[in-house]
Amino acid sequence: MSRLSAIHPDSATGATAEVFTAIKKAVGKVPNAYATVGTHSAAALKAILGADAVLGAGSLQKADIEAIKLAVSQLAGCDYCVAAHTLMGKMSGLTPEAMRQVRAGTATGDAKRDALVRFARLLVTSSGTVDAKEVQAVRDAGHSEQQIVEAILAISVITFTNLVNRVNDTVLDFPAVQ
Repeated sequence: MSRLSAIHPDSATGATAEVFTAIKKAVGKVPNAYATVGTHSAAALKAILGADAVLGAGSLQKADIEAIKLAVSQLAGCDYCVAAHTLMGKMSGLTPEAMRQVRAGTATGDAKRDALVRFARLLVTSSGTVDAKEVQAVRDAGHSEQQIVEAILAISVITFTNLVNRVNDTVLDFPAVQ
């Protein structure tokens, strides 16, 4: 059961109503995680959605972004985001097997994407400065410095929602992942 309150999206007013309307128009509903964030901070929800828009217009493939978000969510233990990004991963073209491999931290056979996911996993499981050879490994796999920065943005965005959902114990409104 959720620990933070959330208004029904149809009851929202002002800036929250505006952002909820835009989300509902784009995806057909306001997911529970967004309802929770928007209830308490329309500005925070707009910031996260804005960062996602930047990622969508950036140089990373949608499947790469979803693989990063899925890997980070698995490591964070966020069942909500694992479920959401498994659905989004499917929509971006990731196979069920590839998503299982990303969640497990094993190679998918796509060396370029695997290097990016490995880098993301390294960033969220370590502290301190990342060794130069790790950054070079991502470059060597064919990623630009722009893509490295965008991968870090994807990690930042999903970390925020992972944390909100772990604090809130957000009720799943996506198919659970087994």
